[in-house]
Order: sequence, then C-alpha cells, then structure tokens
Amino acid sequence: PQAASARTDVRDCSVDPPYLPPTAINTTARLAALRGTMQAHGIHAYIVPSTDAHMSEYIAERDSRLGWLTGFTGSAGTGVVTQDKAALWTDSRYWTQAERQLDCNWELQRTTWIASIGLWILEAVPVGGNISLDPFLFSIDTWNSYSRALHGSGRTLLPIETNLVDQVWGDQRPPPASSEIYSLPPAFTGSSWQEKVAGIRQQMEQHVRRPTAVLLSGLEETAWLFNLRGDDIPYNPVFYAYTLLTNTTISLFVNETRLGAAVRQSLQAGCPGPLCVELREYGQARTHLRHYAQGNVTVWLGTEYTTYGLYSVIPQEKLLEDSYSPVMMAKAVKNTKEQKLLRAAHVRDAVAVIQYLLWLEKMVPQGQVDEFSGAQ
Repeated sequence: PQAASARTDVRDCSVDPPYLPPTAINTTARLAALRGTMQAHGIHAYIVPSTDAHMSEYIAERDSRLGWLTGFTGSAGTGVVTQDKAALWTDSRYWTQAERQLDCNWELQRTTWIASIGLWILEAVPVGGNISLDPFLFSIDTWNSYSRALHGSGRTLLPIETNLVDQVWGDQRPPPASSEIYSLPPAFTGSSWQEKVAGIRQQMEQHVRRPTAVLLSGLEETAWLFNLRGDDIPYNPVFYAYTLLTNTTISLFVNETRLGAAVRQSLQAGCPGPLCVELREYGQARTHLRHYAQGNVTVWLGTEYTTYGLYSVIPQEKLLEDSYSPVMMAKAVKNTKEQKLLRAAHVRDAVAVIQYLLWLEKMVPQGQVDEFSGAQ
C-alpha cells in the first residue's frame, strides 16, 4: 500500500534542512539577542512564563513575552533558554499548535510539570550555574516549586527584576494601554466604592490577626472595588493597577493620566480623610509596599494573584496569607442589583442561543452549513 503523505502543516526537524510550515516563526535572531543579554548578566538559564504581573488568565499583547520569543501563541506554556538549548513546555491542548508554530530552535516538552522543567534545567545547566527569572511574572507557589526543584543541586535560582525578554524586544514591544479608565454607573453596581471599602475594613477589624492593610494584585479586584473598568486586555474589562488599602488610607497605583475628570472627582471627593484615594504611579507599587512593610504592620493578601516580586518585600512575620484576598471573596457574593442583572443577562443569552438553534434546524437539512460556517 502507498505510504501516507507527510503532513505539511507541522514542522519536521528530523530532515536536513528542517521542514517548517509557513505558520512557524524564525526565532534565531531573538534567541541570539536573549543569549547575549543572559551572558552579560551571568545567567545560564532563563525561564519565560505565559503570564503577566497580575497572574491574569488572559494577557495583553504587550505581556505576550513567550509568544514573541517562541512564536507559540497558546494561552499556557513555559519556555527555558540556555546558551545552547531552548525548550517549551505546554499541555496536550496545544501540542499540535506548537508543532505548527515553533521552529527547530525549540524542543517541545509535552508536559507542564515544574518537576520536569527542573530536571531539564539540571541536565542543561552545570553545577554553579545561575537560573534566572522575572519575579514579577511568577506566583508565590510557582516560585516555591522552582526553588524546591533546584534545592541542593548546586545551582542558584536568581530573581532579576529587569525582564530580559523586554530588553531584547525593545521598541518593537507594543506600547502600554492609553485608553480612558471609566466608572461603571450605579445602575450596574448596587454598591458604591465607599461602601465596598467600608466592608473590607470591617473584615480587617474583625479578623483575629487584625491586619493593617490589604494588598490587591488581581486586576479584577481593583476594578471591582472602585467600580472602574478599562480595556487593557482584549475581552476583559480591566486595567493595570495595584491597590494598598489600609485602615486609614487608600493607595491606587495606576497610570493616572488615563483617569477622566469624573473618575478623579469620585475617587478624591473624600480628601483629606480615610475615604480619599491617593493616586500613585503604577511602577511605584513595590517601593511603596517595601516602605510600608517596615512599620508595625500586617499585610493581608491572596497568594493566587500576588507575584513573588511583591510578596518577597514583606517580612514573613508581617504577612497574613489566604488563597484569595477578602476583596476577591466579597466580589464573589453578588448583591441584589447584581443578581437581578445576572438573571437579565442569562435571558438575553438564552434568546441568542435559541435563535441560533432555530437557524441551525432550518439550514442543516438544506446542506448549507458545516461545522466551520456554523461556528462563524
């Protein structure tokens, strides 16, 4: 019988020269530039995740560092680059996609286990080597997992605050969002931001540890607390910000040039006083937190959304850790207005689905629709 024809939509690195489909990206120059930067910093392996500094499930193009470096655009993956090797780890949803998008500079590792990444690094990096990463792109748990995987191996896990991919990406990197951050009308919220702040402060007072501050890193946390919305990430109504809420002060770290006059007026109507929102530059969050943590304080945070970069500036004895911050938990409990709007949204959604199913019933018997056109 005739042999099945070779697939042309995926790479083949076993032939010479290697076969690459048109969907693959040539990463040779990008890797060479990154390796030069690594060498300048004395780094033997550099780990690149697919997340942003807020542990967002979906990210902006500006934060798609793994995508730019590898050509792989799947939503989950980790890349590791050494001076002579590069590998990508991803789960089974993306194996075929990776074979279409990676060039032959990259090994594809068909797992996402950090233990697997650790073993690969131990083989690729000699004893005495430095393994580095950007601490603002790794959750506390992920950092601890890498630390355990490399512990006692003679290699050093070295956080470096300068992101090396950003350095190499340079002015080709998409600019930060500049669109206006806007207020959600009261008709949609059911609670003012002042009421929400009072509720969180009440939880702080009632907690047995009596925390003096709550740190918010998840983008939806700050958006919910202040009833603000943005469009920094496609299809997600959020904006880049951090919040440090204390018993008596509120600091919002954001690009304040994006706040319209009405938003600014709403946030600062209570100034001076405990309901006055102090606007600070987005990039000052870590410095401000480090300074705050030098006092007689306890900082309450949710570990799921806080990066190691922020977590590491707070002394261990001044931390109060839960998986989710009190804001994330409060956000999950919908008020009467929100419940009513949720039901209305479900009705609108049901009508749309029924209309679509009716259309399918008519069109499929006529042979005028297939899976692709039906999805469109």
